[in-house]
Amino acid sequence: MELDKYFIKSELIPAVITDYKTNEVLMLAYMSKESLELSLKTGETWFWSRSRKKLWHKGETSGHVQKIHKMYSDCDNDTLLIEVEQIGGTACHTGSRSCFFNEISLEKKYSQEEIK
Repeated sequence: MELDKYFIKSELIPAVITDYKTNEVLMLAYMSKESLELSLKTGETWFWSRSRKKLWHKGETSGHVQKIHKMYSDCDNDTLLIEVEQIGGTACHTGSRSCFFNEISLEKKYSQEEIK
C-alpha cells in the first residue's frame, strides 16, 4: 500500500481512535508514516509522540493495547479514523476509558439571528 498520499500536507496526521462496538471516541493521536506502517503490519496502534519525539506502541507500558478492526481515511486523505478493540479497558493515560471526559459548558446558546 502506498502511504505517501496521507503525508502530502504534513509529516504527521491526526488519528481519531474509536471503540469498534460502541463508536465511542477514545482518543486522538498523531501518526507518522512509520507508525502507520507498523500499525498496518502488527494490527495494533502505533503513534508518534510529539512530546517525546519518538514512536510509541499504544499499551507498551500500561498493557492496554488497541487491536485494529477497521481503518478509514477522510475525503482529503489527511486524517485517519481507526476502529479498535481496547484491550485493558482504558485508552487514556489518566485511567479514564476515553481521553474525552472534560466537558466544557456553554454559557448561552445563540440563535442564528443573534450570531449574524
